[in-house]
Amino acid sequence: MIGIEKYSSEWPKKYELESKKIKATLEYGIKDIQHSGSTSIPGMFAKPLIDIGILVDSIENIDIFVQKLKPLGYVYRPDMSSVERIFLRKGDPVEYHLSISSSKYTFWKRQIVFRDYLRKHPAYVEEYNTLKLKNLEGTPDGDFLDLSQSKTYNQGKGDFVDKILKLAEIEGM
Repeated sequence: MIGIEKYSSEWPKKYELESKKIKATLEYGIKDIQHSGSTSIPGMFAKPLIDIGILVDSIENIDIFVQKLKPLGYVYRPDMSSVERIFLRKGDPVEYHLSISSSKYTFWKRQIVFRDYLRKHPAYVEEYNTLKLKNLEGTPDGDFLDLSQSKTYNQGKGDFVDKILKLAEIEGM
């Protein structure tokens, strides 16, 4: 069972180690790779899962990414993927979430802008932490097996994300 934890300075280190493996595996196909999600934001409470975002030219051929990343232990999750991203997980228990996207879609930009805005505005980090902790209180025990898919835990997070993206747009980010 995975809950949420206070920010750890170990998270960026885990990202660095894993991103090197991914870069070596995917080689020249990567346009950019970034530590994203809550573990990339100092002061943020987060599930101790390292979110990694990869920007590529095209995500049309999903199988290429799935096959190349399989030896590293990544498992493709079509149920958590979308037209905008290929989603994979690694570990048992899960340690890494990997989202592969193309600049053809807005997924990449939304992830980076959200992260960067929160890094720049710690008051919103606290607001988001409060929302997460409030949601955690009402989360059914069974949902702790995968908080990423818990309706209770994720309640209101979409509205918060939309608010931050609007504020970032106003600031010209």
